[in-house]
Amino acid sequence: MQVSSRLIPYGQHIRALTALGIPIIIGQLGTIIQGLADTIMVGHYSAHSLAAAGFVNNIMTLVLIFALGYSYAITPVIGPMHARGEYMEAGKALRAGLQANGTVGGLLFLLMGTLYFFLDRMGQPEELLPEIRPYYVVVLVSIPIQSLFNAFKQFFDGIGNTRTPMWIMIGANVFNIVGNWLLIYGVGPFPQLGLLGAGISTTLSRILMLAVIYGIFVSRPSYQRYQAGFGSGEDKSSLRNLLHKLGRPLGLQMGMETATFSLCAVMQGWIGAAPLAAHQVMTNIGSTCFMVYYGIGAAVAVRVSHFSGVGDFQNVRRSAYTGYLMILAVGITLAILISTFIHEICGWFTDDMEIRRIVVSLVIPFVLYQLGDGLQVNFGNALRGIADVRPLMRYAFLCYIVVSLPLSYLFGFTFGGGPAGIWMAYPVALTLAGGLFCRRFLQKTR
Repeated sequence: MQVSSRLIPYGQHIRALTALGIPIIIGQLGTIIQGLADTIMVGHYSAHSLAAAGFVNNIMTLVLIFALGYSYAITPVIGPMHARGEYMEAGKALRAGLQANGTVGGLLFLLMGTLYFFLDRMGQPEELLPEIRPYYVVVLVSIPIQSLFNAFKQFFDGIGNTRTPMWIMIGANVFNIVGNWLLIYGVGPFPQLGLLGAGISTTLSRILMLAVIYGIFVSRPSYQRYQAGFGSGEDKSSLRNLLHKLGRPLGLQMGMETATFSLCAVMQGWIGAAPLAAHQVMTNIGSTCFMVYYGIGAAVAVRVSHFSGVGDFQNVRRSAYTGYLMILAVGITLAILISTFIHEICGWFTDDMEIRRIVVSLVIPFVLYQLGDGLQVNFGNALRGIADVRPLMRYAFLCYIVVSLPLSYLFGFTFGGGPAGIWMAYPVALTLAGGLFCRRFLQKTR
């Protein structure tokens, strides 16, 4: 990308963010579609399997989002290096990023492996445990693999090549859907494994993604200028320390946001299997919207990192403002479409009328939190682009832990709001987070 000191018109920013953002959106949706395909196909297998998938996926999503957020530290490191033509240094940063993210993936694997032995103490319906346990173990195996893929993906995004990860994730999702069909329902010579089959297919697809993206990096001539740094034997501890310094706040910020949804899934399970299944359905719908916003936000982070790398703060600010306008337009459109067609969308996931009724009740809080969600996504990514990420952790703890979780319990149980009451905390917490992120960005880019 050619960076100029002149103030670039909004139209040019929109075109650039669109070119970067669409492949990222498709790639981000690929992550969600893996879980979405599992949920839809398992939902038509049995309502119990849908509820079990909802419980496990909400817990696993917590750590996978933390790992994804941790990998986002690579963009503000590699983006400025790429903008300045420091290709060997960018290759070194990629290797350091793989080492750092591999370590985090291993630690998360051990943490979640320990949690396995306490699944029966989390207040979930007893009849779901025989399906929860094997599915949990299979998905657990994919955590370190996904962490390494995330590092490669952020490298490709940071150098402005957002299309390669997109195509890899599209291919992996096709593989996953076919694998689900064969292993959930037992087509042809394949065994009928139900929910376990969905987990096996998802894990195999993540292994495939890592193998393909690594193969592309080491074999394509266009990446040779990075490979000298990538293969360098010199100590990269300073880069690893920088990535840890940036990655921890980003991972914790995204992890705490996801925790509000994952822990609310546990609260839904206290009510019963149907609310837990409905929460899983609506969380999949909300996650799809979130990933669209995050695709635009990630494009903002890339553009901001490039402009910040050459000291062009006028266009740093304008990139961020343009990104939010784009997210706002998309958010309003998606909220209207989903609220209008929610009954039809429910039919994709389940035929159970009780689950569908509860999903419909969650639409009002879902619509209310879209604008706040877009605000925090955009300006959180803008702060990532200028490598000012430490405050994100403090703001996230305040909004997602101190505010959101108590409100969910208060609205859902104390005030008797049930499943929809649990969700009413999201509009408050996400809007508060967005306002704090925006204020910090404006302070740092004056």
